[in-house]
Amino acid sequence: MPLSASRATFNLRITPEGVGIMGEQLSMLDTMFLELEQFDESAHMHIGAALIFDPLPGGGTPDIVEFCDYLRGRVRILPRFAQQISGAHAGPLTWLTWEPAEAFDPDAHVHHVTLPAPGGDAELREWLGDFWSHRLDRHRPLWEMTLVDGLEQGRWALATKTHHCLVDGVGSLDIADVLLDASADAPPSPLQPLPNGDEQVTEHGNGRFWLSPGLVLRGARAGVGAALHPRESLDRVRAAVELIVREEVIGAPRSSLNGPMSGTRAFATVRLELADVKATKARLGGTVNDVVLALCAGGLRHLLLSRGEGLPEADLRAQVPVNIRSEDREHALGNELTSLFVELPVTEADPKVRYRRVVERAEQLKAGSQRAGGKTIVDLADMGPPLAGGLLARSMFGGTRMFNLTITNVPGPQQRLYALGAPLVEILPLVPLFAGHTIGIAVVSYAGQMVFGLNADRMAAPDVGVLAEGIERSFAELRRC
Repeated sequence: MPLSASRATFNLRITPEGVGIMGEQLSMLDTMFLELEQFDESAHMHIGAALIFDPLPGGGTPDIVEFCDYLRGRVRILPRFAQQISGAHAGPLTWLTWEPAEAFDPDAHVHHVTLPAPGGDAELREWLGDFWSHRLDRHRPLWEMTLVDGLEQGRWALATKTHHCLVDGVGSLDIADVLLDASADAPPSPLQPLPNGDEQVTEHGNGRFWLSPGLVLRGARAGVGAALHPRESLDRVRAAVELIVREEVIGAPRSSLNGPMSGTRAFATVRLELADVKATKARLGGTVNDVVLALCAGGLRHLLLSRGEGLPEADLRAQVPVNIRSEDREHALGNELTSLFVELPVTEADPKVRYRRVVERAEQLKAGSQRAGGKTIVDLADMGPPLAGGLLARSMFGGTRMFNLTITNVPGPQQRLYALGAPLVEILPLVPLFAGHTIGIAVVSYAGQMVFGLNADRMAAPDVGVLAEGIERSFAELRRC
């Protein structure tokens, strides 16, 4: 989510017999997501979604055996899903690598639950909050799925949980394309494995020393000696972070959105018609993303006022991920993102003025250098040892200095998709919570519907439903403008 990832490299193993290739190295950004989770036990760095389906063509819902049979043939074309990281944590001078999981069994990652009656939104949200409250086991492939039945109207769901070091939000939609079909009666197609980043290798080991030919090459191309001088690299990263915090970004305002977390989660949703959102955008100008940010600003204003704490002295700041995948890596897994830090005008009462301020700020960011600056910092850190990534992660994303919350908006497919012949009705998205950030907002559009998934710390933000109410109210106000 934050910043940008560089290409993965491979390891060297130096033995008396010579030099051998080991497993594929995690990128600096992927490593940072692991570090952020390690830094604070209450932060869970998995992304996820609940995919809601209508009943099967013949009625009813799939049983777990039927679903595992269906899933097993799909997961095999996702190579990363059959791999695990080489250790629970990166060392100061050694990278983690992706290694083949011993005796990999996809069925062991798939579970089955039945919602308590009546199986409505409240029961589903309650279960999803608990499902997303538990971390993934780092000693096995970093994903998990649960088949959920007992939903109202005979519906069923697939709930997913995938560590952010394995895939980002855009990549997760690519995975959905693999798991789902374009029509109810689509025959099995000869799908090709999604790329992991670079070409595959077969030999593997437990990690690698920070220095590798790939890093030296990147260092040479950059005209710096960071890859050869770890202490100098760390000093450069530290200086770059301090420069950004001091000179480029004014500290985010204090807010009840930020503080200690419990590690347990609550989940809420807001559903809008995409056509209504686009009509509002066409009438007022700007983009669909501007509408999303304005609605979030209005919802957060409503939440803060309801808490009786008053509004912050300055506008809240959101970290907004931006996809930077090139066309030739459109379906690659891993993280290829940068971040923009966007002010949310929660202090503005007038919804139309609030929207104009969002549009103006978006235009300023597009013309500025913030996006490139984030990429430069991670590229620099990626030429140093993993310790540099830990420093970068803790300095920029291990606290509340830089931003108050994360808001991500991922456009999904607009054509209807299917699993086992059953139509996918909607997607409920999840964005992880960084340390000290008690609320996060993920937005996904699919088949004419836009869904806001509101992830909140259950103890620190038990009133997440008030935020949902505020977003709905904000949209009603904006449509009247």
